Parts: sequence; C-alpha cells; structure tokens
Amino acid sequence: MFPHHPKSVGRDWTTPWENLQKCCWNRHFSSCMRWPGHYSRVPYPYLSSRHFSLKWRPPCLFESRTQYQYYNWRPDHLTQTSWIHLSSSIMNSEGDEPSSKRRRHQGTIKRNWEYICNRNKEKSDILGDKNVDPKCEDSENKFDFSVMSYNILSQDLLEDNSHLYRHCRRPVLHWSFRFPNILKEIKHFDADVLCLQEVQEDHYGTEIRPSLESLGYHCEYKMRTGRKPDGCAICFKHSKFSLLSVNPVEFYRPDIPLLDRDNIGLVLLLQPKIPCASTSSICVANTHLLYNPRRGDIKLTQLAMLLAEISSVAHQKDGSFCPVVMCGDFNSVPGSPLYSFIKEGKLNYEGLAIGKVSGQEQSSRGQRILSMPIWPPNLGISQSCVYEVQQVSKVEKTDGDVTQAQLGETDVLVTAEKVSSHLQHHFSLSSVYSHYFPDTGIPEVTTCHSRSAITVDYIFYSSEKEVTAEQPGAETSLIGGLKLLGRLSLLTEQDLWTVNGLPNENNSSDHLPLLAKFRLEL
Repeated sequence: MFPHHPKSVGRDWTTPWENLQKCCWNRHFSSCMRWPGHYSRVPYPYLSSRHFSLKWRPPCLFESRTQYQYYNWRPDHLTQTSWIHLSSSIMNSEGDEPSSKRRRHQGTIKRNWEYICNRNKEKSDILGDKNVDPKCEDSENKFDFSVMSYNILSQDLLEDNSHLYRHCRRPVLHWSFRFPNILKEIKHFDADVLCLQEVQEDHYGTEIRPSLESLGYHCEYKMRTGRKPDGCAICFKHSKFSLLSVNPVEFYRPDIPLLDRDNIGLVLLLQPKIPCASTSSICVANTHLLYNPRRGDIKLTQLAMLLAEISSVAHQKDGSFCPVVMCGDFNSVPGSPLYSFIKEGKLNYEGLAIGKVSGQEQSSRGQRILSMPIWPPNLGISQSCVYEVQQVSKVEKTDGDVTQAQLGETDVLVTAEKVSSHLQHHFSLSSVYSHYFPDTGIPEVTTCHSRSAITVDYIFYSSEKEVTAEQPGAETSLIGGLKLLGRLSLLTEQDLWTVNGLPNENNSSDHLPLLAKFRLEL
C-alpha cells in the first residue's frame, strides 16, 4: 500500500507524510487521519471528518497547560519527515471513523428496572424514584432484599492504565470528580447489600467508609496482599441484617508457586433482621479474580478457593447450605469454561488450554494444557471445591484413636482418590443476567473502555429448585434458594458509546453497577 512499509504502533500504523499524500490524494483526507477516542503517539491531535476538511484550520491542536495555537496549520506545512498515525480500522475502510466509537453528545444512560416476579417480566423506568412491583411487596412469610455489585475503578489502577481511558475528557478521570458521582449512584439505587471491587485503601478509610456509614451501612473490607492498594468491600444496611461472621480469603500462597498473585475474596454470613426465629442466614461473597487472560489455571484455582470458603461458611447443621449470593469481577466472559463451571457445578478440563478458561484470550498464546490436577494437594482443597481438612476432621470425630500420622495419611488418600480432570461444586447457582438481549441477541456489557466492551461482572445466586409432585397433574413448586424478583437492565456497547463510553460525565467507573432484588421465603 505504501512505498515505505508502515510502522506498527500497537494495532495502528504510522507512515511518512509523502506516502499519505500519494494514497489519499483522491479521497477524503480525514478518512486517513486518526479518529478521536483513541490515543496517538504523534505530536498532533485527533481529527475527524466532522471537524476537518482540506481547507479547515484547527484553532488548537493540543490540550495541555499551555495552549498552542496553530491557526496557520495546513497539510502542506507538514515536513517530509512528518509521520501520520493511521487507525487500522480506518485503513481497512473507505468510510468515516468507526461509528461505534465516535465522540457524541454527553447524556444520561437510561437503564430500566426489569421485574421477574412470578416469571412475568415487566419494565418500568427506575430513574427518578424507586419503583416497586406490587406483586413483590414484603409480607410476614418472606424477606426481600437488594444487592449491588460494582467495580468502582481504583484511582491508582486508572492512572497506571491511562491508555484505556484516552477517549475520556481529563476532568472526568479525577477522583474528586468521580467519587461524588459514584456515591450519588449508590444513594440513588439504595441497595441493602453492596459488593464493591477495586476499592482503594486510602479512599476507603477517608471517604468511602465514612460516607457509606452515614447512609446506614456497616462496612467490611479486605485489601489485596501485594503492592496494589485496592481490595473488595461488602457493606450492608444495619436495618436489614446483623453480622454473623467475616471470612477473608487470600489467594496468594507463598508455599505454592501457582498462587503467586495478590487477588482476594471476602465472605460474610448475614442474618436477616425479622421476627421469625427460624430465618435462614444468607452468605454473601465478593471477589475480583486475576485479569491475565492467559492464566486460566490461576483463575480456576482462585475460584475453587472462594467456593471452598463459601462452602465452609454457608454449611448448616442439617448438611444443607444457606442461600448464597456471589458477586464480583470474575474476569471471564459468558459461556467460557469458568463461567459454565459456576453455573453448571461441574467442569471437565481435560485437554483445555489455560488461555481458553476465561474466554478473553483471542491470540494463539496461552495454549499450554491445564495440568491434572490444576492445583497441588498441599492447597488442601478437593476437586469438589471444599476444604479437605473438613473431611479429615469428620474422621477424627468418628474415631477418637486417630493419630497425627494417620490424619496425614488420610489427607493424602483423600487427595489421591479425587485426582481427575473433573471439577465440581455443591451449589445450584444462577446468573441474575442473561447476557444477551432476547429480541436482538446483542450482547450485554458490564465494562467499556478504549480496548474492549464485554461482560466480566456477575451476580450469582442460589436459585430455587423446581420440584414436581408425584401425583399426575400436580403443579410444579419451587423450594430452597432465593427467588429473583428484578434486576437493573444492562446496555449494549453501542448504547455506551453514545455517551462516549466509560467513564463519562455521569458514570464514573469503567464498569456498570449490577443490581438485583431477591426474595427469601421463610
């Protein structure tokens, strides 16, 4: 295409100005220019066909503390050694800049409340007030509560990964601008339980926790174990729950080379505040799994550790589990093996490449096959995602003469018997969201920045099981678990780019908050 080969800059290209003149002489000049919304390493601005023609002269080329004026700039003023930054998207198209990422007017994202009570979905606008479906009112024999999961984007991580936010106006990226917006969202939706990810420690201590406590929340926090100063928080309303236990989970294990990452989880056991004495407790878990798309082995092990802790906390005296709500940024896409494992409760990972576990990796890298077993026996977690020491302790209770040596032998035997390519867990978990719009099949997205727009955030919950009576013609009933009453609708990538993606003037994270309302039958 060019006399001199273009130089690659990430997924984009640069070429000398004289080459651009030859190739773009008979076409609209701006269709070869870098479209706005993505960064450029050349020392001149983003230009688009809406702002530029061959006779147009931009009044200002730079945004900086010193505004440089270039009223006399013209294409012929560029020297022979100048370089133009070309978008790979534009190089493959004769049209204008990609329509999905044009700068557009700033506005409010409209999200609707979708009711799923008695399997009848209704929609009503949630903006302005909190609508309540009359079919879903509280009564003496049920307990309704709402849960929000929200990755609020740590300021340190934002600044360390500024290339993801070059489509944003600089003022909207400042914490002093972002936090009031985030707090405004939390106040507006008024959830009973908040599961927050990427909560920066200094901001948590000075602003986030005091602000939430003033709104009636009790807050629990667990920071990452490495150098990155963010973590996860679970906050719940005093008026709705009392705290039974707090159980942090550290995924870093210095004695296990596989587990060298500093991600964490947090599991709380909550007791609903209602007069009924036999009310079941509710287990709420929050996590932010490893991002690296090529390390599915680590992600699966972190998930297994979280599920083992949930199993320990949610286990009841009768051998069953109390209802579970598991929230977080799982850094995995819908339909991926990791996602399917959560929903289906089983996974055969034989022959599975570690780069395919989360569904994020599109390149040929990460093709090493998962080892069997994925994690070493000394982690103390079985292929059923429960603590093996619990199984040993049961043996200890039934046989008072078991020695320490015998305990060690038992532990090894249990591990050896369960070495296979099959993982499982004991929970019946469903996702609050369906991940695709039913009318169009277009994917929902929970995060959107310059590099991608996908779903990685979830609210999973213990779903009720359908039980049909043995008598012919008997109705199907639902037992156990939680009933999903409603959810705050998600958006498409195109919807988000109409307000210049995330973050923007009204939405101050690169993730959308997820919100669901549940019912616990008493």
